[in-house]
Amino acid sequence: MPSVMGLLEERERAARQRVQALQAELLEAEAVWERFVIARETVGEVLAEPRDGEDVPPLVVAGERPVQGTTAVPGSVVPRIRAMFALISDFCMP
Repeated sequence: MPSVMGLLEERERAARQRVQALQAELLEAEAVWERFVIARETVGEVLAEPRDGEDVPPLVVAGERPVQGTTAVPGSVVPRIRAMFALISDFCMP
């Protein structure tokens, strides 16, 4: 007959494996979502650029902030989101 502690450890191990699988799935889903956000912002920036001297108002989607048409600054650093997710998942792991 298995001990109570053995049964609890088995359940804990199964729960930990499930959490790890869900965290991996979440990271993948967040990466897909991030690509869509970047694509939407890029399209908004392109559409906000003036064409042939005409002034185009900023693109506004219902319930969201207006997209500003800005240009990249040479030498600016873009943060690596995946690295931030890795740090977050390492911090949250028991």
